Amino acid sequence: MTNQDKNAVAPAQGQQPAMPTEEQERALSVELAPLREQIDAVDRELLAMLNRRAQLALDVGEVKKKFGAPVFRPERELQVIRKVQGHNPGPLRGDSVAAIWREVMSACRGLEKPLEVAFLGPAGTFSEQALYAHFGHEVAGVPCPSIDEVFRAVEAGTVEYGVVPVENSTEGAVSRTLDLFLQTSLKISGEIALKVHHNLMASSPDMKGVTVVRAHPQALAQCQHWLTANYPHLERQAVSSNGEAARMASEDPTVAAIAAETAANRYHLHIIRSHIQDDPHNRTRFAVIGRYETEPSGSDQTSLILSVPNKAGAVYQLLAPLADNGVSMCRFESRPARSGAWEYYFYVDIEGHQRDAAVERALQQLRANAAYFKVLGSYPSSK
Repeated sequence: MTNQDKNAVAPAQGQQPAMPTEEQERALSVELAPLREQIDAVDRELLAMLNRRAQLALDVGEVKKKFGAPVFRPERELQVIRKVQGHNPGPLRGDSVAAIWREVMSACRGLEKPLEVAFLGPAGTFSEQALYAHFGHEVAGVPCPSIDEVFRAVEAGTVEYGVVPVENSTEGAVSRTLDLFLQTSLKISGEIALKVHHNLMASSPDMKGVTVVRAHPQALAQCQHWLTANYPHLERQAVSSNGEAARMASEDPTVAAIAAETAANRYHLHIIRSHIQDDPHNRTRFAVIGRYETEPSGSDQTSLILSVPNKAGAVYQLLAPLADNGVSMCRFESRPARSGAWEYYFYVDIEGHQRDAAVERALQQLRANAAYFKVLGSYPSSK
């Protein structure tokens, strides 16, 4: 293609590109043909290598069956991803490599039997997005009507894992999840930090006839300033999940919903305005719950619940072992004990695995000082 040809198809700034002529199309096809042939050849090589990897994964599965080992090992999968990222020369970005390998491992796992994972439903919620971000798409997602039901499904053995929201960068902790952690025997085996972009959606494209906006209480709180500025007349109603709000909006033209784009696609809703969250960097952290206790991955986090006797300096004395052993605390959240005596439980995240020497020493001392002590689990950090 000559410079004159290139200039002929290059649009001026702010203009739509001109349609290429038949001659330019032929020249383009000739130039692209060898590159496309190379891509086709690479695709065949990739397919052969992926199938070879899948067969090796099946062989690993047979060995695991022999020893009764779990199919899903989150710390092992994260180690694989980190290793591949470490060998990545580009131009693929590291997060793109992680996403590709997570789906490859998910597809290999699914050759035996897809994992069943409960999440706060219905379909289209951010909890479902977090599920796929962690496990890949070769899983059987089981929607539950409440966070309580997610815990109950995992505890009953109906599913192998559950995904529950823990905290939001704008609105803080999800209280119900923290309360259930206190009661359950389940362990945290992973975490997902998900960017949360809220969208206002309705069955009509112009909000005509809409009188109420519905969403999960956290979503309503995360968008309260935007709603006040743009739709102050709309009543706000909290429902069990954003996905449920979207489902309601699809059946009632007087209802608008705040939910993810996936919910709009699933329920055939019009997105009136996207990214309406007050904080543009809004994130929600999710925990993976189950019976599996992870091995150290090399970059881990441990979650605890603690309480102290009601006396001066008790909290300071309780946490002193962390500093004494060089263990960093990355989260500290308090919840009333509901005993009527102004007592509190403290939810603490620390860096490191409970089997790390420094962490193990600190935990032993914490256990001795605490009125209540519970390890929720050690798991690969999402950072």
